[in-house]
Amino acid sequence: MKEEEKKKLESKNSNCKYIFVVGGVISGVGKGITASSIARILSDRGQTVTAIKIDPYINIDAGTMNPTEHGEVFVLDDGDETDQDMGNYERFLGVNLSRTNYMTTGRVYQSVIESERNLEYAGKCVEVVPHIPLEVIRRIELARDKAGADVVIIEIGGTVGEYQNMLFLEAARMMKIKHHKEVFFVMVSYLPIPSKVGEMKTKPTQYAVRTLNASGIQPDIIVARSKVSLDDKRKEKISMFCNVPVDHIISAPDVDSIYDIPVNFEKEGLGDMICDTVGMTCGPAMNEGSTKWKKFASSAHNKKNGLNIAIVGKYFNTGDFTLSDSYLSVIEAIKYSGYLCGSKPTLTWISSMDFEKDPKRIKELSKYDGIIVPGGFGSRGIEGIIKTIEYARKNNIPYFGLCYGMQLLVIEYARNVLGIKEANTREVNPNAKDLVIDVMADQKVKIEKKDLGGSMRLGSYPATLKKGTVAEKAYKAISIAERHRHRYEVNNAYREALEKAGLVFSGVSPDGKLCEIAELPASKHPFFLGTQFHPEFKARPLSPHPLFTAFIKACQKNKKK
Repeated sequence: MKEEEKKKLESKNSNCKYIFVVGGVISGVGKGITASSIARILSDRGQTVTAIKIDPYINIDAGTMNPTEHGEVFVLDDGDETDQDMGNYERFLGVNLSRTNYMTTGRVYQSVIESERNLEYAGKCVEVVPHIPLEVIRRIELARDKAGADVVIIEIGGTVGEYQNMLFLEAARMMKIKHHKEVFFVMVSYLPIPSKVGEMKTKPTQYAVRTLNASGIQPDIIVARSKVSLDDKRKEKISMFCNVPVDHIISAPDVDSIYDIPVNFEKEGLGDMICDTVGMTCGPAMNEGSTKWKKFASSAHNKKNGLNIAIVGKYFNTGDFTLSDSYLSVIEAIKYSGYLCGSKPTLTWISSMDFEKDPKRIKELSKYDGIIVPGGFGSRGIEGIIKTIEYARKNNIPYFGLCYGMQLLVIEYARNVLGIKEANTREVNPNAKDLVIDVMADQKVKIEKKDLGGSMRLGSYPATLKKGTVAEKAYKAISIAERHRHRYEVNNAYREALEKAGLVFSGVSPDGKLCEIAELPASKHPFFLGTQFHPEFKARPLSPHPLFTAFIKACQKNKKK
């Protein structure tokens, strides 16, 4: 780097603002959406913003965790398997983030231990404090430098008072010493309204702030989550007992759409408040960026032209509850394309196991305008999904398969059109006679060595599309790049036979060896398409994904019929 550029970067770094977002009272209170909304507001006001998620678990990444336990695994362009909040950051900011924007306790400890083994501590006694917090700070500054950011939003996972995030709070406290006037804290807390009491209670938030104080941190702003807006009396009480100015307490009631939150925050004056608090010169609240976002947010309230879409999969149930977070990016991608096309998608979650227990129930799919089978792993519920795909194909219901949804599309076609009755995937039955879906060559060695964490085909890879196909017409391009997360692929030994039987591999890797998209021509089916990649990871509110948009348009035509 040239000396002049280095000085310019150092000058920018010295003025960079760091906003930590922490949670109080309960988990799932909305820290990620709050962090994303703040990032969106400041970005619209002309600031270069980047966002970081800190997860307090020992896992190196989110890739090995069950979706029903933790929610969706979001994959970045560089292949990092991350928490679903990273998806929110990308969607709200409209940017692609990298592994420098994500850290876990396991990842931080791993770096410190590797540095110690490499003698990088010059013989010092390496301790949990200060060396773990210092590594956290190093990573935050690295993300700042990579983005050339004016503002870094850092979300600390978990809830204050939990043992797991103490070291990250310690890192934040130490950053306050190091950067002093450039470090600020936003607490997102929850104010319950017990049904038998009928009054909003501030005491849990008071305790949460005092717990944060015990870590040496005082919040600058409190975002108060509740069913309804806070009244002045509640704000005054929080102000008095939490040592926060009344006008620094932001009301955040439940909303129908998360995309209203940046708009509501601006109405509450949060944008001006943050800019004044951190001492930053920002652009006006109403500008081109915020106007586009406001227009999009209003489209989320469209109640006309409803579409009924079935999502058939396996990661839905956790106890007596449905965990739709397992497919969060899929849900959002459907919404974006639906809003763009003037429709309101209504999603119904269907466990594929239902069709295995009672095959007659498959006819229930006739009432839906379209069917999606998202990604997944393992053998449970697979036969039910294959029955779903067969029903959609035979009854001309628009079908969109993602990753495993494409692989099972190929198996269904091989079984019921090509007549290969034992067609299967090695993932389900490694001893099957016809492994139409087989493990990728480089993955065989990894599986044998049990090198399973972070070792799948991950991240963005290019593909070439065949002209005149459904995929090419949707993308309006021949060359694309999409994000992957898989170990298995279409077995090329069966490819020629499948193509002769009418299945079109409309997208392939540049070397022609990997099938990326499988489809039936528009002349044979209104929309029957599967992707080996995960297009949902690149869908954005202001730029919906073209394949989801093509699927929605097919659903609209099906509804009219």
